[in-house]
Amino acid sequence: MSPRPIESADLWWRNAVYYCLDIQVFQDSDGDGDGDIQGLISRIHTLADLGVTCLWLMPFFPTADQDDGYDITDFFAVDPRLGTLGDLVELLRVARAHGMRVIVDFVMNHTSAEHPWFRSSRASEDSPFRDWYVWRDAPPPNPDPPVFPGLEDSTWTKDARTGQYYLHHFRAHQPDLNVAHPAVQQQIERNLGLWLELGVSGFRVDAVPFLFSDADRHATQPAGTDYDGAEHLRSIERFVSRRNGEAMLLGEVNLPHDEQIAWFEAQGAAAGLQVQFDFVSMQQLFLSLARRDARPLAAALRDRPELPELSQWGNFVRNHDELTLDKLTDAERDEVFAAFAPDEDMRLYDRGIRRRLPTMLGDDRAVRMVYTLLFSLPGCPVLFYGEEIGMGEALEVPDRYAVRTPMQWEADASAGFSTAPQRRWPRPLPGGEWGPDRINVADQRLDPSSLWRHIQRLTGLYRAQPALAWARLDVIGVRQRAVLAHVSRTDDWAMLALHNLGEGREQVRLEVSADGGPVTFIDRFDDSSMTVEGRLELDLDAYGWRWLEVSPPDATIRRV
Repeated sequence: MSPRPIESADLWWRNAVYYCLDIQVFQDSDGDGDGDIQGLISRIHTLADLGVTCLWLMPFFPTADQDDGYDITDFFAVDPRLGTLGDLVELLRVARAHGMRVIVDFVMNHTSAEHPWFRSSRASEDSPFRDWYVWRDAPPPNPDPPVFPGLEDSTWTKDARTGQYYLHHFRAHQPDLNVAHPAVQQQIERNLGLWLELGVSGFRVDAVPFLFSDADRHATQPAGTDYDGAEHLRSIERFVSRRNGEAMLLGEVNLPHDEQIAWFEAQGAAAGLQVQFDFVSMQQLFLSLARRDARPLAAALRDRPELPELSQWGNFVRNHDELTLDKLTDAERDEVFAAFAPDEDMRLYDRGIRRRLPTMLGDDRAVRMVYTLLFSLPGCPVLFYGEEIGMGEALEVPDRYAVRTPMQWEADASAGFSTAPQRRWPRPLPGGEWGPDRINVADQRLDPSSLWRHIQRLTGLYRAQPALAWARLDVIGVRQRAVLAHVSRTDDWAMLALHNLGEGREQVRLEVSADGGPVTFIDRFDDSSMTVEGRLELDLDAYGWRWLEVSPPDATIRRV
């Protein structure tokens, strides 16, 4: 099937450059130690210069502050530490004026235990909010395991007041909402409607399988009603599209590729999530890096199913959580741990790593190669704040917070983040070679050879060729184990990309042919060209790469 025409205005999300950030640690404008919306507004021009086209805001709602904002006490307001609704509207307008849309975290799979709904629900079995949560006299047989092993022993907690147990897939202070209940569904639509009316362009949907699938098993809906999680997702998508024709849903669906397809299509129907993160390929990338062998990643990319017409992969290297490795085998996970998290303190929940990429790889050239590979794949790239300058983590900060340290803007003790004493900051900065005196935006923007400038160039190359967002992917099994070779192709455009995941120099040999004669390759990084008929030989330095536009685009490229 031929791709749809490129540059459709309502499909902006298909080739956006996404940038995830936590307002509280991004930029403090008033010297109180917390980042805020006005601080983010002051940095919009820098993000636009980098090439970002969509901001993804982590939760900015009032919170009990036990899970970095994901334990929400009011879905219809802005945390006063961060600003006001008026500040948010200003941010949306300024971002749009700089060519950026904004999406926000949608976290209605649970609330804080301090939310007024839950406080009423637990007060009495007769509370009108009782069925807004999931209560049982006893946990069901074979309950789901906790998402955070070591922090919780069960997904069910007994409440002392009524003696019943409530469900919480995450932490005990984050009780699950009963999304099968019509009153809860109404609140979900009211919440989405508010932010759409203010000007957001979509939502990143947290923990999709927990939000929809598990409701089928645990829900307590009124008598005479049925709940279908897939249909509920479709109804949410329809609601969002009616309110704003360009709005989209980006889903966190950490499942095997074949199970992800169900959520693109909302389990067989036409509407669902527009974009999903490719967790499988991300995890195989790190296995490939640990082995210096591209074959695990190549296998994962070949395994990507053909997507529904209005769907897209979100490609990412690192996100705001631990680097999850849960889809690897135990032996594979141990390989990655040994390579990139040799100390137990670098690991989390027996499945993940709480480090950033530069500290794991320890080689600037390797870091650049990984992001170059990210931008070369069909799909849309998703960056986590600080990746553009190679920020490190602060392992003395517990749990996932180690990678959520304040943004490093300038080369001074405050990192240009806040004028408040650091004891008032949400968390400390990394130190040593990863401190702001060595890693910061200001210095890298002035250095044409910096990582920031490299990422800027990648965003420019990606945005200059929107065909990449619509391309089919063909992975070529070259003889060099360390090299990933793939062709991204539409009917009238093609690009050959090679990336060396190893420490040694590699020479790749390919057979190329076209019906009309020779094949021309144009290097997208330096505009040099070469014309080949028959054998193509390319040298790759350690952690090197090549992006070569192919003419004619239907040329055959295969390994020798």
